[in-house]
Amino acid sequence: MKKRALISLSDKSGILDFAKALVDLDYEILSTGGTAKMLAENGLPVTNVSDVTGFPECLDGRVKTLHPMIHAGILAMRGNPEHMAQLEKLGVAPIDIIAVNLYPFKKTVLKPGVSREEVIENIDIGGPTMIRAAAKNWQDVAVIVDPADYEIVISQLREKGEVDRDVKLKLAYKVFNMTSAYDTMIASYLRAETNSDIFPDSFTVTFDKVQSMRYGENPHQKAAFYKEIGNGFTGTLAAAKQLHGKELSYNNIGDADGAIAMIKEFGPDRPCAVAVKHANPCGIGIADTLYDAYMKAYESDPVSIFGGIIALNRPLDGKTAAEIAKIFTEIIIAPSFTQEALDILTQKKNLRLLELPDVAKPDTKDMLMYKKVSGGLLVQEPDLELWNEDELEVVTECKPTEEQMKDMRFGMKAVKYTKSNAILLCRDEATVGVGPGQTNRITALELAVKYAGDKAKGSVLASDAFFPFDDCVKFAAEHGIAAIVQPGGSVRDEDSIKAANEAGIPMLFTHMRHFRH
Repeated sequence: MKKRALISLSDKSGILDFAKALVDLDYEILSTGGTAKMLAENGLPVTNVSDVTGFPECLDGRVKTLHPMIHAGILAMRGNPEHMAQLEKLGVAPIDIIAVNLYPFKKTVLKPGVSREEVIENIDIGGPTMIRAAAKNWQDVAVIVDPADYEIVISQLREKGEVDRDVKLKLAYKVFNMTSAYDTMIASYLRAETNSDIFPDSFTVTFDKVQSMRYGENPHQKAAFYKEIGNGFTGTLAAAKQLHGKELSYNNIGDADGAIAMIKEFGPDRPCAVAVKHANPCGIGIADTLYDAYMKAYESDPVSIFGGIIALNRPLDGKTAAEIAKIFTEIIIAPSFTQEALDILTQKKNLRLLELPDVAKPDTKDMLMYKKVSGGLLVQEPDLELWNEDELEVVTECKPTEEQMKDMRFGMKAVKYTKSNAILLCRDEATVGVGPGQTNRITALELAVKYAGDKAKGSVLASDAFFPFDDCVKFAAEHGIAAIVQPGGSVRDEDSIKAANEAGIPMLFTHMRHFRH
């Protein structure tokens, strides 16, 4: 009896060569619908599945392969005499190879304006059923869902007359990896359609691989970069187009993501430049021109910006590019680059240039944040709020000026992306000193003042969380800091308020903290 292969594909790339090779190896080809027509039109002998089942395709093609004549032929264990006797009694011939890929659900759901009816119609039923059945019976059936595997299957059939067990097991793994991702996309779509809980009892997500990486956080760690699936991610790093420079590293991607998040916080309204080092801001500036915004960011901390990442919310022009080119930077991210800017920056061989038109597009609540811990996963909504205007409270006798209020808003936006415990000093919508990731807030303030130097005088202090003691206020007063904004909420708030009143420093409570670990 001839061996049989069932081929039914939505993605038909490479299938003609594969099918021709099977015919040359004396396989009978079974197929359905458009795939059968394509094979026949190219002169290949093909048996329609409906001729095997004795039942026509029906319900607009929803039912084609869902039949015992097909599934018994897939699931029968060749080494089980009872199974083979039942096949003979029922007149069922075994099926040895399955080449199937599924309805293009992902492609459909990503189409702008697609209707729910079209999305639902592209949920495959027969395909997953067949490939799961074949994968379950992997010892006897080679199941192919990736066109890249046609070559190894044909090669082994030609050389050995069969596919090795370890290859068939890997092919089976690919099936369940594909169907799990496929079902996850369907569940995600329906969750959004039904406004169901974003934190279900069983949490599954799926991502598409962008690239394998040379290494991870350290050279001895393997790593890869994956992107989320959906239409809402045009403003994320995964959507950026690299115009120049060597491949991004694991750490580059992490830091660049932080830079993009900061640019989003400041939005598209005014030119903004962000300089980032090790996922912390080392300089942020807002001005009337991109050049001036960049110079503010650079002058905030010319030392730390060396070897850092720069993100911009305006097309990068030649004048600003020439200034950036004076220092060593790893990555520049911008909505676009003028030709003059490219001519200047591409002289630096290893400088990565990333074009991201929607760089300032805000994230949305459903863009969840994940943090892996041993044995589990932390999941939370993104931190998209700054403060509630109705909850702002000036707690001191001295009130902040209009300019100080502007810098308080700027400062809280900047410190929100500084690793906790964090203190940030700013003035005239530019950072002047950043104290990130310290074990206590007074140490963070000391570090920020150290970097700020004389610029600390007259600056606004922003803190990511409350002051547990009044030491920060007293230290701020000693160094000429003019105003303070912090969440408040400490049991010792009265001590801090008293110290601020004694120093004549206005202090604003936001009643919203922004820890970042």
